[in-house]
Amino acid sequence: MPEAIWISFAFVIGLLVKGIGLPPLVGYLAAGFVLSGLSATTSITAEPTDVLAHIAHLGVLLLLFTVGLKLKLRSIVSPEVIGGSLLHFAITCVVFAPGLYLLFDLDWTTALMLAIALSFSSTVLAAKVLESKRELRAFHGRVAIGILIMQDLIALVVMSLAAGKTPSEWAVIVFGLPLLRPLLYRLLDASGHDELLVLLGLLLALVVGGLGFEAVGLSSELGALVFGAMLANHPRSQELAKSLWSVKEIFLVGFFLQIGIDGLPDQQVLIFAAVAALLLPLKGILFYFLLLAFRLRARSSFLTSLSLTNYSEFGLIVASVALPEWLVPLAISVSLSFVFSAPLNRFSHSIYEHVAHKLVRFESQKRHPDEQPISLGTTRVLVMGMGRTGTAAYDWLAPHETRIMGIDSDPAKTEKHQKDGRNVVFADAEDTTFWEGLHMPELNSVVLAMSDIEGKLIAARMLRKLGFEGYIVAHTMYADEAVKIREAGANDAYLTMSETGVALASHLMDKSGIQAAQVRNPV
Repeated sequence: MPEAIWISFAFVIGLLVKGIGLPPLVGYLAAGFVLSGLSATTSITAEPTDVLAHIAHLGVLLLLFTVGLKLKLRSIVSPEVIGGSLLHFAITCVVFAPGLYLLFDLDWTTALMLAIALSFSSTVLAAKVLESKRELRAFHGRVAIGILIMQDLIALVVMSLAAGKTPSEWAVIVFGLPLLRPLLYRLLDASGHDELLVLLGLLLALVVGGLGFEAVGLSSELGALVFGAMLANHPRSQELAKSLWSVKEIFLVGFFLQIGIDGLPDQQVLIFAAVAALLLPLKGILFYFLLLAFRLRARSSFLTSLSLTNYSEFGLIVASVALPEWLVPLAISVSLSFVFSAPLNRFSHSIYEHVAHKLVRFESQKRHPDEQPISLGTTRVLVMGMGRTGTAAYDWLAPHETRIMGIDSDPAKTEKHQKDGRNVVFADAEDTTFWEGLHMPELNSVVLAMSDIEGKLIAARMLRKLGFEGYIVAHTMYADEAVKIREAGANDAYLTMSETGVALASHLMDKSGIQAAQVRNPV
């Protein structure tokens, strides 16, 4: 079975690439091109197969489903996302199409379709990079993912027009999908924590979302994304995303391999790819100034733009429908953009620190509502992360300390807590912009109750960096994480399950009348 050999080859090159500081996905791409080269010069056979194409497709669907699980629709319906994506698409087409028409002596239709394909940014790469840095829920991460989703929707429209197909009359059913949310919530609650949870994710992403949307003439990618987004507000959505992590990663290897195996480039292809690579910085610069125009800060605009400075696998999908003869040139262009974008995004924060003094001069004096400085005022106790643990801590402390505040990165959860009478505001502890504008003149104690270990580490470090000398306490599931949290600056980090056992024993003593001395010195 050739696919097994190809995957082994991808592992070896992916491991080598990781050793030099690049994401393994760059190695998977390189493995595909090397296999294609070996196929042309040796007896080794490396041609795209139906099995590989199917694996690649499943990987993309699962990635989009997990992105949807972390997506809050309120982050899409915003001026910077809708306006930024549409304006960037229009300007790119207006600029790129005439240039390609003149430079490569193309007809206008081909030049326009190539410009459209190059206008999109990679959902796969950006989502993986943001996810690996725990920045999907940061402000710039939400803006980037929102723009990518808008681009994907534009790509789906272009593909439909290019293929001459329209959705069936049954496509209107998708407008009734929100009615299924209570049922999906019940299924997620009933699926437990083991293999049924993974199977539910596969069912929704690949069958109901993927095949279901295809059956009514819509994109399977859109279906996977939509069903993920429908579960995004469920308390266990992140658990579902984590359970699908390994399956998604394995399938995505096939996606990147397929790009490389598609074919070797000739001279004209390399010239086209080189021109596309030279144009890539213009794409990022355009995004940067458009986002500044929507009142984003220089830092958020820079980080978002850097995430989007690449070419998209959706461009290849568009080309497969409208311009199949341009698949290889676009594949090389996408690959080069990945090699360019991946390392830059890895060091995006340090890069910004070096160029910040040049970029901040372009900032607007008016700030985006999500980037206004936050003041804790007279707050003495801060609970960061208002899930089950954070809410329990808040409710226990509130009768004893009136000057208490909670923060959470989920706008919907924040709104619900406010309706329930709790003093909770929206903020993302993983977003360094939050810390840059934070004022905490009377803060005395902090409870770190976020579900993500990275968020707790960032919060502990930033609190100490800002000069906070009060008490910081956190909870965690694992002993090694507790050590890391303390090293980051927390005074104490308690193991959740151990503390639950202590609490149960305390209740037993209170209710049964067992005395502490009797427990210590049993007869």
